[in-house]
Amino acid sequence: MNGLSKGIIYSAVAGMATGIGALPFLFLKRAASERLIDSSLGFAAGVMLAASAFSLVIPSMELGGPIRFAVGFILGGLMVDLIDKFVPHEHFTKGHEGLQSRRLKGIWLFVIAITIHNFPEGMAVGVSGFTPHAFSVALAIGIQNIPEGAAVAASLINANYTPVKAFMVSFLTGLVEIIGGTIGALITRFSTMLMPYLMALAAGAMIFVISDEIIPETHLEGKQRLTTYWILIGFTTMSVLDLLLG
Repeated sequence: MNGLSKGIIYSAVAGMATGIGALPFLFLKRAASERLIDSSLGFAAGVMLAASAFSLVIPSMELGGPIRFAVGFILGGLMVDLIDKFVPHEHFTKGHEGLQSRRLKGIWLFVIAITIHNFPEGMAVGVSGFTPHAFSVALAIGIQNIPEGAAVAASLINANYTPVKAFMVSFLTGLVEIIGGTIGALITRFSTMLMPYLMALAAGAMIFVISDEIIPETHLEGKQRLTTYWILIGFTTMSVLDLLLG
């Protein structure tokens, strides 16, 4: 496969992994515990941190040097920050963020919140399609999408949505990564000179999401120590896999 095909196909496969995490909740007869949700998100955050560091940050510096990396990394954080401030979305624990909107129902506000998370993940896979790290980035995003999909489905069920609707929303939010992956792959194919910036941008966006959204969300119910251990487990898992995959 060429880089474009690899970026698009890998992002699609990684995005669909949310459905794997959500699948068991089709058969759930009771609400999921906050411990399960926070543990799942903590593991996902740890995997994202390792993937950002080893498969995006380091290759970006190797390809373009520290200045290009720094520019792309900061722009990635600023991009998510602006989206977070102006696009209306909803978190189950933190509540509403962004501009107010009376036209959007609660479930769509939640979908938008997950979309903000998943878009830079898809972009990371799309850009990496042109690098030797394509498989490891796709694997990392796919692995972290499984517990993330579980956490999304569990949160929706706890908010009184049916298991079928919770599964469908979780699965569909993962498909947003195809859009991010396609855009990232197309831009990279247009100009490979932009690759160091785009890899750094995806890393900055993901780390911003981890610090600003995922970690605070998991610490609001007093489960911060549990979440921290799962972050360590996620980071360790992805670090070992990255080493084994070369």
